[in-house]
Order: sequence, then C-alpha cells, then structure tokens
Amino acid sequence: MKKVRFMAAAAAALMAMTFAGCGGASQQTAPEDTAAPAEGAEVSESAASGADESLQKILANGKLILGLDATFEPMGYTNESDEIVGFDIDVAEEVCARMGVELVKQPIDWDTKEQDLAVGRIDCIWNGMSINPSRAEQMNLSDPYMKNAMVFVVPASSEVTSMGDLTGKNIAVQNGSSAQEILEASELCTSDTPISVTAMATNVEALQQLELGLVDAVFLDSVVANYQITSAGKDYKVLPDGLEEEEYAIGFRKEDQALRDEVQRILCEMKADGKLGEISTKWFGSDITTVEAAQ
Repeated sequence: MKKVRFMAAAAAALMAMTFAGCGGASQQTAPEDTAAPAEGAEVSESAASGADESLQKILANGKLILGLDATFEPMGYTNESDEIVGFDIDVAEEVCARMGVELVKQPIDWDTKEQDLAVGRIDCIWNGMSINPSRAEQMNLSDPYMKNAMVFVVPASSEVTSMGDLTGKNIAVQNGSSAQEILEASELCTSDTPISVTAMATNVEALQQLELGLVDAVFLDSVVANYQITSAGKDYKVLPDGLEEEEYAIGFRKEDQALRDEVQRILCEMKADGKLGEISTKWFGSDITTVEAAQ
C-alpha cells in the first residue's frame, strides 16, 4: 500500500481556510448550515447578527484558559515543583500580559482536546499541536509558529541505526497524536513484517516504556526528542530518517475569529520586538520560531 503523504493532505485541507498573517485579519466564511434556535428561545442581538464576541468575552472575563496535556516537555509540562512550565507557556504568558488578562493553564486529555475546546472548557489548545487536515477542519488555527519533524528515538546502545531496521519492531507513540496517525498510515505498518504500535497516554509514558525495554523505539516530535537528549541528559539517539515534517499552531473554536486574530497579532508584534526570539533562545538556544514579524 502506497504511503499516505501527510503534508500533501494537510496542504489540501488548509487551502479551504485563509489564515491571517501579520498584515491583517483572515477571511473565513461562516458556515451556512447553522441550526436555527429552538422555538421560543431567546437570542441575543449579537448572536442574531452573527457578531464575534470571542475577544470581548476574554477581556471581560479577564482570563484566557489554555488547554494542554501538561506532559509535553519542553512545550508545556509539569516540572518537579508541580508547576506547569514550558516554551508555549512562556509565550502564552507574554501574550496574555499584553492583552491584560490572566493565563489559566488547564490540563486536559489530549485524546479529547477537540471536545474540550468545542464545549468551552478551554479557550484554546496551545501545546506543540501539529497542523493536520482533521485539526484544520475542526478548529480555527493560528499561523504556524514553529517547524517540527517526526522522528524515531531508540536507546543509544540499540543496534537499530535507520528506519529500515524497525520492521517487525514494537514502537510506542502518544495516543491521539499526529505521530500516531502518521505512523499507522506509513509503510512500516503495511510491510511484509509490520511493526507493532503501542499507544500510550503521553510521550513521557512512551519513553518510560523505552527505558524499561518494553518497546524498541518511540515515534515523536523532534523538538521533544532533542530536548530530552540535550537538556534532560537522556541516553537516546535519534534515527537519521523519519517520516514527516510538521508545523505547530494554536487551535481556537471555529467561530472565535476575533480572539484568534488578536493572539496572532500579538505574536507578530513579539517577533518584531524580539521577545519571541528571547523566549525561544531560553528554551532552544536560538530563535527557531517561524512567526512573521509585524510590519
């Protein structure tokens, strides 16, 4: 079976959406099949007119609720002091400071993140979330802010030296992640000696399985893998060949265009004044963000 190319599919899905860059707001048409209110139900003037009050609501409430799985080091995770920290958290804190609101960090189950967003438990998903067609369809995504590659990690002592050596092996992956989708659609799962895929709740648990010798490799984000090796001192090695390259974005509800555009505007402002690069250098040693600076 021919391997499904993730980036091609993502590009096709994203053509249906026009995102706002740093020069202006996006033009996204509201769905035409919006259900009519029940007979006798009261409808606010803003709802009746289709007005987008997402930004005003955040400003009025004085807080932005950010959803994350709190295990995705270094993007957003719980440290030894039981504090939620990370690159995405630092950036979100600065965005909220410029908006004049409090950042509320809400741990969620990554496998049900879309539902948490849809029902209003959180205001956005901001946790190294990769862009894929499904997410582009279900959410209103920001412009990409960082590139990422999906890679295989094995113990440094492993005899596995390339992706070709993984046939027939047991590979762990985070459940509900884009890594799982990519891996299960790859030729590794459809070859004559297919791999076994072990889905774990988090990347942390997947890497624990690797350290215990219960799996042969872990398939995950290069940002996470490299951070674990260089900063956490883990005795892993990253295979030279992976499957796909991706980009990270922030997810908002489809109808929350005003909120999405304000966060995007501030990110572009932070890129221009150097604050975004400062935060990136703190976590990665250099500015690896891809946000366009405000003009």
